[in-house]
Amino acid sequence: MSDTYNILAIGDAVSMQACEYLKEKLWGIRKYHNISFTIVNGENSAEGNGMLKQSADMLIEAGADAISGGNHTFRRREVYSYLDDSPCCVRPANMPSSAPGYGSRIIEADSKRVLVMNLLGTVYMDVCDNPFTCADKILEANKGKYDYAVVDIHAEATSEKAALARYLDGRVSVVFGTHTHVVTADEQVLKRGTGFITDLGMVGVTDSILGVKSDIVIEKFISRLPVRFEQAHGEVSASGTIFTLDRASGKCLKAERIIF
Repeated sequence: MSDTYNILAIGDAVSMQACEYLKEKLWGIRKYHNISFTIVNGENSAEGNGMLKQSADMLIEAGADAISGGNHTFRRREVYSYLDDSPCCVRPANMPSSAPGYGSRIIEADSKRVLVMNLLGTVYMDVCDNPFTCADKILEANKGKYDYAVVDIHAEATSEKAALARYLDGRVSVVFGTHTHVVTADEQVLKRGTGFITDLGMVGVTDSILGVKSDIVIEKFISRLPVRFEQAHGEVSASGTIFTLDRASGKCLKAERIIF
């Protein structure tokens, strides 16, 4: 058995075309990079935004061990019961406890128990509980039950993502940001051994604006009037980060961006 444990985190999958792309490519990527655990943000994976059972199931079939969410997780009511029942989907933990689903899950993969946590940011986002203290509570409640902890901070502000990562440095193995759909160039290992990147980017159509048809977004900026967003279709690419952990300690040894 290898002395390292590789976690692949993939940015927001936008549309069913993105799910199909991962279904075609992801298992090959996992094999080539010796990936032990894969997490994909799926909050935009359904056609027309949000997530549905069909899109979530496709991501799992494609090779995702876990699916994280965000501010669009609850957009489609048809997925509520699925969130309650799925052992591998997490929604933002700092939403009200009455919300469907769970904010954290422990998922076993390659002989290790991975605590997956999903949090919403508070800057320029919907009102929610404090993600910092929410993370504390989840770590305390699950003490001794997991080997590695992975956190998806779904947030607008880069400073909030960086602050949370440094707040959790040494207490979790990985913190990554999602939501902005643009991959950042700051992948790193923080001084106490936590791997971090501000944003993973997305799986979506390259010739688009964050996965949406470009002309619609341009029209909105010019007219300042409401528009109906439509997901773009065309050539797809995927971005994410591979975090290499020391299998024994859980500390991150290396973070490497990947685009495929």
